[in-house]
Amino acid sequence: MQPKRRIYFDNAATSWPKSESLVKAIAAYMTDCGAASGRGSYRSAQHAGEIIVDVRARIAASISAESRNCISLHSSGTVALNAAIHGLVRPGDHVVTTAVEHNSVLRPLEFLRKNREVELTVVPCDEAGLVQAENVLAAIRSSTTLVAMSHASNVTGTIQPIGEVGNHLRNSNVVLLCDAAQSLGYVPIDVNLLGVRVLAAPGHKGAGGPLGTAALYVEPSLHEAIIPTIQGGTGSNSESLDMPTHYPSKLEAGNLNVPGFAGWLAVMDADGTDSISQHNLGIFERSKQLSHMLRSGLSGVPGVNIYGCGQSLPVVSLTIESLSPLEVATILSSDYGIETRAGLHCAALIHQYLGTQQHGTLRISAGAATSDADVAAVIEAISEIAAEVAV
Repeated sequence: MQPKRRIYFDNAATSWPKSESLVKAIAAYMTDCGAASGRGSYRSAQHAGEIIVDVRARIAASISAESRNCISLHSSGTVALNAAIHGLVRPGDHVVTTAVEHNSVLRPLEFLRKNREVELTVVPCDEAGLVQAENVLAAIRSSTTLVAMSHASNVTGTIQPIGEVGNHLRNSNVVLLCDAAQSLGYVPIDVNLLGVRVLAAPGHKGAGGPLGTAALYVEPSLHEAIIPTIQGGTGSNSESLDMPTHYPSKLEAGNLNVPGFAGWLAVMDADGTDSISQHNLGIFERSKQLSHMLRSGLSGVPGVNIYGCGQSLPVVSLTIESLSPLEVATILSSDYGIETRAGLHCAALIHQYLGTQQHGTLRISAGAATSDADVAAVIEAISEIAAEVAV
């Protein structure tokens, strides 16, 4: 029996396949360099340091950050978000967030609410998973110091009104933290135009990098204010028992994932531009096309319910009547070789508004390598499954 062709539709979790340039760069680092960054003055250590300097610069350019020194590097988007939230929020502060957030935002904020005397307001979304900017702004108080919002929902792919909120907060003391996990690499980002003062994103999703990489942008005015929550060696100021006071070193205790960042840098360099969001032959326009193809193809299938509103991200959440999302995902994998994600997608609150809180949804997320044939295959498979259930 011939094995089924693997059709990957879980790019919202991590993109696959990775580019050949990424694989070669990681292999070259491991075989030819292997040194830690910032831990020596010999040639290979200097090369490792150059990789880190270059990756900071490329990420900074991609989001129009003031300089590469506004970018700290981390092992995941979750770690970057925690560094921002725990580093900026103080006891007595009030924080505004939304119901569409990933648990990487909701859980650290809930911890602070329960343990650090932080007040928290969660702004609801509508049945399509969209938050209204005016509701976010209305929740702000005199004690509000932070608004934490996703650029796009990881459940529905719905783009949130980050720019509208950011521009209203531009001249205030309230910091807008943007979780760009789902948008970086798919949607052009300019932190200045959006009014975003802090932005966290992993490198392994739309940006095309490997797992174990992430970046945190912090605007210069907040470099002194943000507090390190992990302490340890940084390769600098080793005579002091205190962490360095300058950003980004103050947030980078321990060894950085140099092989991972070498791979991410190779993806950006292979693109030949200064923009992550334009890598892989115009992925922004392609992602909009994929989104339209998926939604138009699935919306007419009897027994299929689609959640969210179609925009530029190729993410579709759905349910099939009489089947749980987990059952659908299992059938897709075993019978069709199609890999999707079922459940709540680490987003605790949004399902209350979508009406999917019991079992969650089936999430189909395309990416840079998704072909028209892949889209046709998943539409056909969902149609067949729904038809069999209806009989």
